[in-house]
Amino acid sequence: MSSTERLTDEVISPPAPAPARSKKRFNLDDLLGDTRPQAVGVTELPTAKEIRLDRIKADPLQPRTTFDEERLAELAESIRIEGVLQPIVVRYDASADTYVVVHGERRWRASGIAGLATIPAVVRDVPEDRRLIHQLMENVVRDDLNAVDRATALRALKQQMNDAPWDDVAGAVGIKRSRLFQLLGTTQLPDNIQADIRAGRISEKQSRALQGLPPEQQRALRDVLLAETIPAETAMAIARRLKKDGVPDDLDAAAVAIAKIRRDLAEPKIRVASTETVTDPELGQLLGALTALAKDGRPARVGLRRMADWNGFEPYDSERMLDEMYALGMSLARMSELDSVDPAIATSLRQLKAAIDAALAR
Repeated sequence: MSSTERLTDEVISPPAPAPARSKKRFNLDDLLGDTRPQAVGVTELPTAKEIRLDRIKADPLQPRTTFDEERLAELAESIRIEGVLQPIVVRYDASADTYVVVHGERRWRASGIAGLATIPAVVRDVPEDRRLIHQLMENVVRDDLNAVDRATALRALKQQMNDAPWDDVAGAVGIKRSRLFQLLGTTQLPDNIQADIRAGRISEKQSRALQGLPPEQQRALRDVLLAETIPAETAMAIARRLKKDGVPDDLDAAAVAIAKIRRDLAEPKIRVASTETVTDPELGQLLGALTALAKDGRPARVGLRRMADWNGFEPYDSERMLDEMYALGMSLARMSELDSVDPAIATSLRQLKAAIDAALAR
């Protein structure tokens, strides 16, 4: 076989291709992105807009139904000077081709008063079943929304949640159950008192003193609250005395009684020995409800929980319990020095002992 024949029989492999060089690809964002030091860790929001005020409308289901004109004017003046420092939140309503306020209606209204043509806004797609919760989360926990509007919105939310238990409603907006019932109590008051709360003439804490009073006593105490600056604690003390003293539900009688109670509260306390047993009816009612736990079981627990919610009692806390027992122990230590015990205190202590026994027997 010739050398030529041998060469044609051999398989000659082609040379291996050179490895391809990887090419770095850039998109438009890479080319136009902000590379300054202050841009590190910052992401632009594609939904942030500058929207004309006439393209925005208020949400008719917004929890807030009242706006303080004086505070609105103050906000408008601030916006004239500094502009809108925090964007509002809106959603787009395609059917009406308009934007609807989710958060920030006061800023939107004040911007119009200030003469602005546009306002910065973040556009969010908020599902219908979450809108009220979003607005309540924004407003219920803030002090600038009055208690009546908060309570009305909470009732609407309960209906929207298919009449869910109040525990679920409180959890949805992140407030305590006891706080929820304090707010709901304002909607049990007469319309004129609710209007006072909305307008800020009576605070929510002051209004608690009016709850549970008969109509004419409510009216008499309301007149005093509107005429003078009275702390909520003093208003509560007046309400307790009206109940304790059995004052008739008559406007004049209630007004006279309130004046006397206020004088008594203002006078220095002078303890005079007395054989008459005078107990606090509300304390007696509470201790009686605790004692009923031993024999009434679940109904007593339900009733006691309602009482605690209505009066805004704080949840059980073991450290606070120890502190209060220590305070009681110190008072008992000093009481042992007395020759005789105030009959009212003795009666309350016996009721307390029965309540403690009932609680420990559960």
